Amino acid sequence: MSNTGISKSFWAMLKETSLTFSFGLGGLFAGILIASQLGIFSLSPWVITLYPIVISAKGVGSGLLSGRLSTGLHLGTIHARFFGNTKSFYKLIESLLVLTMVTSVTICIISLFFGTLFWGITLADFPSILAVVVATMALGLLLSFVTIKVSFISFERGLDPDVVVYPIMSTVADVFITLCYIAVLNLFFIGALGQWAIGLACLVPVFLVFYILSKNLHEAEFVKTIKESMVTMLLVSLMVNVTGTLLLGISNFVAERVEIWTIYTALIGMIGNVGSVVGSTATTKLALGLLTPSFSSMRKHAKNIFSAWSASIIMFIILAVLSLSIHSLFSFSSFYSLISIVLVANIIAVATIVVLSYAVSILTFKKGLDPDNFVIPVESSLADSVTSIALFASLLLLV
Repeated sequence: MSNTGISKSFWAMLKETSLTFSFGLGGLFAGILIASQLGIFSLSPWVITLYPIVISAKGVGSGLLSGRLSTGLHLGTIHARFFGNTKSFYKLIESLLVLTMVTSVTICIISLFFGTLFWGITLADFPSILAVVVATMALGLLLSFVTIKVSFISFERGLDPDVVVYPIMSTVADVFITLCYIAVLNLFFIGALGQWAIGLACLVPVFLVFYILSKNLHEAEFVKTIKESMVTMLLVSLMVNVTGTLLLGISNFVAERVEIWTIYTALIGMIGNVGSVVGSTATTKLALGLLTPSFSSMRKHAKNIFSAWSASIIMFIILAVLSLSIHSLFSFSSFYSLISIVLVANIIAVATIVVLSYAVSILTFKKGLDPDNFVIPVESSLADSVTSIALFASLLLLV
């Protein structure tokens, strides 16, 4: 039986959401990695701008996978097992691989446009950008198996996959993709040998994509997923480049403030979690007929929205305390300064992402599209941009 949370109290939802959001605190590890690698991030303008891009691009795949798995498990079109599963399950995996690689290439092409205008890069940098992004994203695909397992376990134990899976896995993915990105960068900047190794490694997913396409061109479900997700891919490709450009601006603004660098990845992940809970639970309720596809029905979704928002505020406060403590910067004045910045950013970002996530849910449903091909992938990339804008605005207002 579906567990959409419709019968749960606000406090029960807050407890469940806070528990899953607490995994987002692990995003601090990604931030610590970035703070410790500021040297390599200063080697070229595209290195820092690509970081939120690969984080967001990974969110496209994770969002598509977790959203489709959650709804499929609720509706019974996907079973909670790896082997002997439905055709829909296996076509989803194949679609994920193709979309990840195509998204990587598209993002790099659009990055060239943004880069020449705002980052100070040239056409000569494009092969480097393409190789680093594709290699990083190919390594990131290994986490898909963990996402699937977490979905199955949460469903079997009576938890709501719409609430549990993406918040947990988005944080794990952020840390893992950060490790992958830093490893690829270190290999790339070793010299020609490292660059050749990365180039050869990129050929494996490319050949897999061509093989999958050759045997699925007439599979209706596969083609539908690819077609619908292409729209998402283009939007995401634009938005993540905006995020990268914003981070370049933020990096010039905050300079060596390690306490802000340390929480940046965790903050964008937490806002993405809010959007995923609001959007994913809405898509499941729409599929089950528990919500009508209109903005007026948002009041019936209020408990999900405000429990997620409340949990995010708690986590933002904890993140600020932990970041200051990690760097031995904790004092009343530093706490007041950082907590003011993150809470103002939270109010701006959450209010925006809730409306956007709900809008994408109902608009795609009304158009007869599969909301799971759009909601989490779109909101996760939007969350990165929205959080970066909110943080930048908060810094301008308060610093």
